Amino acid sequence: MSEETITETPPPVRNWPALDLSGADFDPVLRELMDEGPVTRIKLPNGEGWAWLVTRYDDVRTVTNDPRFGREAVMDRQVTRLAPHFIPSRGAVGFLDPPDHTRLRRSVAAAFTARGVERVRERSRRMLAELVDEMLQDGPPADLTEAVLAPFPIAVICELIGVPAADRHDMHTWTQLILSSAHGAEVSERAKKEMGAYFADLIGLREGSTGEDVTSLLGAAVGRSEVTLEEAVGLAVLLQIGGEAVTNNSGQMFYVLLTRPELAERLRAEPEIRPRAVDELLRWIPHRNAVGLSRIALEDVEISGVRIRQGDPVYVSYLAANRDPDVFPDPETIDFSRSPNPHVSFGFGPHYCPGGMLARLESELLVDALLDGVPGLRLAVPAGEVPFKKGALIRGPEALPVTW
Repeated sequence: MSEETITETPPPVRNWPALDLSGADFDPVLRELMDEGPVTRIKLPNGEGWAWLVTRYDDVRTVTNDPRFGREAVMDRQVTRLAPHFIPSRGAVGFLDPPDHTRLRRSVAAAFTARGVERVRERSRRMLAELVDEMLQDGPPADLTEAVLAPFPIAVICELIGVPAADRHDMHTWTQLILSSAHGAEVSERAKKEMGAYFADLIGLREGSTGEDVTSLLGAAVGRSEVTLEEAVGLAVLLQIGGEAVTNNSGQMFYVLLTRPELAERLRAEPEIRPRAVDELLRWIPHRNAVGLSRIALEDVEISGVRIRQGDPVYVSYLAANRDPDVFPDPETIDFSRSPNPHVSFGFGPHYCPGGMLARLESELLVDALLDGVPGLRLAVPAGEVPFKKGALIRGPEALPVTW
């Protein structure tokens, strides 16, 4: 692109509040930002200054996969952000750049491959069947979130990570405190420390392990001096917390299926399309409020005709990329026959979510168990009365009242 076509007049800075959006509605402020241009500027409720926001699919993939945009440089900055407190740990995988990032991810990669995920499929299916049976025995109405959608992902991620069943409750409590902005920074930080201390003990006990679960793989990697104990603990904490994102995703997924019964009926009638349908729901569902972690431009970079200066913070919106009409024709429509479907709901580039395959497996198992096992499943309240989380970083129903 020639120098003359590069925009030197930056777009205005737009305030992007954390709206308490209802249901699975798409964020209207994000929609306006997408319409304004491929690269806009935003100011979020916390932190300092402004940041670039990249929304087009191709640009999002460029920024997330380009070493000229780094995460480590965010550590020392109070970049404008959604979260009220920002306490990254040095060496945390989310704030590492290659080669350290690559080394740390490699230590647990085996647990998240197709074979690693397949290892927990049967156990996961049995645990899910027990939860659904308990819900049916207790009789309607039920809160689907409390009965199934919350305990199931905790059980699965604990199984994959190697956390004993007796400790699952503690893990869930810590995760809720870490993810909630309601209790303040101190409570959140204390929960993170307690979870970290737990994993330090567990990983320390497994230094010579040949097990296939995450803490065994991390213990062995620490034993071989490939990663430090501190790095291993940070990664275990991140994976444990990330495992509970499935509760919110599946909550939104079932909210959509139960408020659009024709979609649920189609999945009951055509079980063979379920994997593709889950992928389309993952593309369409607005997983989070605003944006996640930023990156810093390590040199001047031009994106879609806009010059981003060295040191500027940059956010990408995966939600916006998933609605890019140049990549997904008629993007607002849930189309179970959409193919190909190269959505970026699990991110892109080196920081791509390692649990993507696991999350897909859990979503498919949930669709099978609930649509086949509870044929009359429907909302127990009008759609507008389903309570959604307020002020959370991740979107999802607080409760999903159902009957059958």
